[in-house]
Amino acid sequence: MKRAAAVLLAATVALAGCSGGGGSGSSDGATKSISYAVSDPVTLNPGRQTIAFAQVKELFSSLTFVKSDGSLTYLNAESVKSTDAVHWTVKLRPGWTFHNGEKVTAESYVKAWSTVAYGPNAWENSGQLVNIAGYDALNPAKGKPTTTQLSGLKVVDDLTFTVTLKSPDGQFPVQLSQAQSGFFPLPEAAYKDFDAFGKQPIGNGPFQMVGGYTENEPMTVKRYDAYQGPKPTVDEIVFKPYTDMTTAYTDVQAGNTDILFVPAARMAQVKKDFGDRAYVFQGLGMNYLGLPLWDKRYQDIRVRQAISMAIDRQAVSNVIYGGIWEPATALTPPGEPGTPKDLCGELCTFNPAKAKQLLAEAGGFSGTMEIRYPGGSGLDDLYNAYANQLRQNLGIKDVTATPTTDFPEFQKLRNDKKLSGPYFSRWGALYASQQNTLRSFYTKAGGCVNCIPYYTPQVEQLLAKADAQVDPQKAIAGYVDVQKAILKDFPAPPMFFEKYTYATSDRIAKLAEGAGSLELENTTLADN
Repeated sequence: MKRAAAVLLAATVALAGCSGGGGSGSSDGATKSISYAVSDPVTLNPGRQTIAFAQVKELFSSLTFVKSDGSLTYLNAESVKSTDAVHWTVKLRPGWTFHNGEKVTAESYVKAWSTVAYGPNAWENSGQLVNIAGYDALNPAKGKPTTTQLSGLKVVDDLTFTVTLKSPDGQFPVQLSQAQSGFFPLPEAAYKDFDAFGKQPIGNGPFQMVGGYTENEPMTVKRYDAYQGPKPTVDEIVFKPYTDMTTAYTDVQAGNTDILFVPAARMAQVKKDFGDRAYVFQGLGMNYLGLPLWDKRYQDIRVRQAISMAIDRQAVSNVIYGGIWEPATALTPPGEPGTPKDLCGELCTFNPAKAKQLLAEAGGFSGTMEIRYPGGSGLDDLYNAYANQLRQNLGIKDVTATPTTDFPEFQKLRNDKKLSGPYFSRWGALYASQQNTLRSFYTKAGGCVNCIPYYTPQVEQLLAKADAQVDPQKAIAGYVDVQKAILKDFPAPPMFFEKYTYATSDRIAKLAEGAGSLELENTTLADN
C-alpha cells in the first residue's frame, strides 16, 4: 500500500527533480552542472523506491526505454523477444558495467528480480514482477516461502536470460522501461548491506553517486564515464530536497535552483511567471471522479452520466491549472500509445441542460453529496470546483468537498466503502501502455487503492485477450475494445489527462522528455 499511495500522490512530483545551482555549461571546460528540486528520497534502492524516480533513473538504466512519442527502444537490452507472449528471451548489450566496475550480466537481473519479488523482504516494487512464474511461491498466502528464486527466470549465458510469465503479456518489453525500477539490476555489492546500499547505491546508469545520501541534504551525482548508453549533455546533477515546493518555485525564479516540477498551487501562473521557461509535457497520469457504486444513489447510469456532463472541465482547468490540464475524452491518457480520441463523446462534454434532464429521468438525487479527497495534497481548489459545479449545474443544494486528514485516512474510508459521494480517483502510470491504466483501474488486483469499484468478467476477458497479443497494433485494438466495453456502463467520469509542467532558471536552454518523465541527463544549458 505504501507504493500505491506514493504513486498516486507523489509520483508526478518525484518525476521532476530539484537541484541547487551549479557550475555553468561553458566552453572553457567548466563542469556542466544543473540543480533539480525534489522531495526527500527516503531510499535510493530501486527495488524499494516510490518517491525518488528522478534520482534512481540517473543512477540506473533500464532494459528498454520508451520515448516521448510512445515508441519502444532498447537501452541495456539488445532485444526482448517472444513468439507467444509467455516465454521471453532477454539479450543484454555487451560492455555494460556498474559504477564499481562490476560487469552487468544476466545474473545481475535474475538475482535482483528474485530479491525484489521475495515476499519477506517486503520491497515496495515487488508487485511489478507479479506475473513472472514463481512469484506466488515467493509470496505464499501462509507461512514463509520455501524458495528464494523466481522459477520463471533462467540464466542462459552471461548476456542472456529467459523469462516465463504466468499468463501471456505482450506488453512485457514496455514494462521493462525507465520508470519500472523493480526491474533494474543490482550489483553483487548490494547484497552485503541493503540499508547502506539504499544510501549510496551502485548502479549501471549514466551518473554515479558523489558521497552518499543524507536525509534532507542535497545529493550530487556525476557522469559515469564508462557508461555504454547515450552520452549525457551535463556532467553533474544536484538533487536539492524541499519540504514545500512553493518555496522551490520561488528559488527557481531567483535562479537558486534550475529545474522544478511545478506544484498545483502555481500552475495557473507559471506561464506568466516563466514564459518560454515553462515546459508542458504529456503525462501518464489519469484523473477520474470516483463514484461509490456501493451506494444505491449512484447505481443508475443516468446519475453517473449527469455528474460527468455537469462539470465544465475546461473551465476548471483554466482557473486551477492555467488551462494546462486537458479534459479527458477517453479512459487512458494520450501518452499511452493508441489511446482513442473523443471516445467518451457527449458524456465527457459539458452540457448542463442534458445533465439536469438525465438526473430528472433517474428520479433526481436525494440527500447530501459529500465529495471526499486526501487532505494536505494540494487538491482543495480542484474538489471545491467540482462541488460548486455540481451544486450549480445539477441543482443539488447540499454538495460539499471535504478533505480527510491525510491519504491513509482517505484510503481506509475508500477500502471500507465508507465514502458516500464522489471521491479522489487517480492513477499515474509507470509505463506507457493502456494496459497499465486499464488494469490498475478496472481489475481487483490492479493495485489502485482509490479507484472505481467496477470489475466485470467481460472486462477481465477483454484485457486478457489484448494482453496476449505480441503484435503492438493488435494489442492496441484490444485495449480500445476494453475502453468501449467500460464506457457502455460508464462507472465513473474520466476528468483530466494530466500534463507534467516544469519551470527552469535562465541557465537552462531546453528540457528533454521521455514517456511521462523528464530526461534530466539530456538538459541543454544556455550559452554563457
